[in-house]
Formats: sequence, structure tokens, C-alpha cells
Amino acid sequence: MKCNVDGADRLIRVILGMATVAAGFYFQSWWGAIGTVPIMTAVIGWCPAYLPFGLSSCKK
Repeated sequence: MKCNVDGADRLIRVILGMATVAAGFYFQSWWGAIGTVPIMTAVIGWCPAYLPFGLSSCKK
């Protein structure tokens, strides 16, 4: 797995993931668990959704 998530992309993923988890807690919905996906992709630096499109935010 090569890094394909870097910099501002990671920051945006963490912020959106935390907001989704917080909304899940606030509305008492299990849908907040979906917020862990962007957080985990930011932590590991790899997003499987980028593969089919050949996208990468990492500098070469």
C-alpha cells in the first residue's frame, strides 16, 4: 500500500470524520460510526477509493 493521502487531505478527513462521529453521538445514531472511515484513512495515509481513479494527494 503506497501513500495516496497526504497534507490537507488528511486534515479534512479527520475534521469531517470527527464531525460525523459527534453528530452520531448527538443524534444517538449508529450512523456516526461511518465517521471512523475517513479518520482511519487519514491515520494510515491510504484510501482504497482513490485506487480505481488513480488519484493521489501525496507529492511524488
